[in-house]
Amino acid sequence: MTAIAGTAHYPPEADSAPAGAQPSDPAAAASAAAGLPRSIPDYLQRLRAALRGADPALIQDALYDAEEYLRAEMAENPGRSEAEVIASVAGSYGAPDEVAEIYRDTEVKVQTALRPPKPAPRRSWFGRFFGVALEPRTYGALFYMLLSLATGTFYFTWVVTGASLSAGLLILIIGVPLLILFLGSVRVLALVEGRLVETMLGERMPRRPLYSDRERPWLERIKEMFTDPRTWGTLLYLLLMMPLGTAYFSVAVTALALSLSLIFAPIAQWTGLFHGNICLDYACTNAGPWGAVPEAMLWPLCLLTGIVLLFATMHLARGIGYLHAQLAKALLVRWG
Repeated sequence: MTAIAGTAHYPPEADSAPAGAQPSDPAAAASAAAGLPRSIPDYLQRLRAALRGADPALIQDALYDAEEYLRAEMAENPGRSEAEVIASVAGSYGAPDEVAEIYRDTEVKVQTALRPPKPAPRRSWFGRFFGVALEPRTYGALFYMLLSLATGTFYFTWVVTGASLSAGLLILIIGVPLLILFLGSVRVLALVEGRLVETMLGERMPRRPLYSDRERPWLERIKEMFTDPRTWGTLLYLLLMMPLGTAYFSVAVTALALSLSLIFAPIAQWTGLFHGNICLDYACTNAGPWGAVPEAMLWPLCLLTGIVLLFATMHLARGIGYLHAQLAKALLVRWG
């Protein structure tokens, strides 16, 4: 077996067959005797079965790499059958069970290397509440919430414009290729969004697109694009990003602005950069449930409230980031 980079399994070129395999009928017999798949769809089906229970994004990447490699070998050996090609590369690329095991092992190593180290568990509620500031995913989630307004607006505009333009031109000959091109662009956007989700929110997403065999008739490839549930799941996700992105951005900006204002207003007043008063009511009587609050206590109370609100905002961002990552995984990956 050969080493792999990342989660992709890229073996070296295999020009010679394993021992006992010949580039003719004996290779097919050897393939059957060794229990190897006799066709590429059979190989992919066995690989999927061997990866059962793994992350759906990992399965998509593994199937893409395997099919791309096997199709490339078939293109380089046009006179050989699929069984012969599979038998000839079994020693370098591996049987489905071997490839699945390599992907599982490599995924653990890659995720361990890429994920930031987890902070030490905190037992007290105080440590758990304020410890969120030490987790890198907190700031990734906050940045994603701020960025989602721009990405959501772009996704929504692209889908609405592309779908309406394609549907309106279907009566003309140009409408069909435009619709196919639009659906292809949607898959590209799904891959880009997946990279954003994995980088900022930490959820494993596909790193390879859906494989499309270029040797298949183009009508079958178009039919597959329309019947693939992930196409429609992606369209739904891109449309949902507009209202979700607006909500995320509004919540993040409002919470950050309020908490930071409450924090820096007392500091500015104590340093002489701000001259003013803080009031609990319009009349500035500072009347609270337990009577009038001394003005000397209002500024420290304001600072403390801002700090608590800022860390509460971080926890909210982590929760929103987790829920949105599950939504992206469901619509962009699991629907298939």
